[in-house]
Amino acid sequence: MVIKLTPEIEAALIDSARRQGVSPEALANSVLRERLISVAGVSAMPDEWEQAILGLASDCGVSLPHSALSSEGLYE
Repeated sequence: MVIKLTPEIEAALIDSARRQGVSPEALANSVLRERLISVAGVSAMPDEWEQAILGLASDCGVSLPHSALSSEGLYE
């Protein structure tokens, strides 16, 4: 199936995908699956709790090394 997007929706999809670190196609599939399958009463994931947790995730950049989180690292 081919879906034609308006330039406004395509730009928003590309921007959101870039911020989440996924391809625009993967994000579109995820959003459609979430909206259409959830509406039909079928969860896309076997565990609704897991789905909710994954929905809260956001890319925060880089992870700090453990040494930066020690009491000595906090004062450097």
